[in-house]
Amino acid sequence: MTAAGPLSGTEFEIQAIVDRETKAWDTQDVDLLISVFHPDMVWPWPPTARDHNPIDWVMEWGRYDAARWREGWRKLFDTHDLVRNDRVTRKIVVSDQEDGAFAVVDIDTVWRDRYGTEMSWTGRTCKIYTKMGDEWKMIAQTGVLDYSPEP
Repeated sequence: MTAAGPLSGTEFEIQAIVDRETKAWDTQDVDLLISVFHPDMVWPWPPTARDHNPIDWVMEWGRYDAARWREGWRKLFDTHDLVRNDRVTRKIVVSDQEDGAFAVVDIDTVWRDRYGTEMSWTGRTCKIYTKMGDEWKMIAQTGVLDYSPEP
């Protein structure tokens, strides 16, 4: 079930992949994390969670490359401790053809390096999925955005 209510069969499959990704972060399992991504995955990232305009976004890692992404996530896991990783799926939308979907997920993830400096990913993401044969893969995701009212 999401925050929006009970799930249909396909929505359940999408929630399962969201949960698999969450487990990968929680356990810092690089191979499990890599298993979520489509070979054409791209991941634009806003410089801050308040940078809603994509004119300011960056594309740090380019198109999915298993070796490069594995090395990047391994470096993060080797240099940071996971302080918190709370995630709530707010909505899942599946195409009428049941071959494309997205999940809106609120996250509150905090990492701490060995010097005590914290890095926070807090806000809302849109995770976009495509069906490959009988398996769902994440093909794109927006970086974390904060939609709360301005302070």
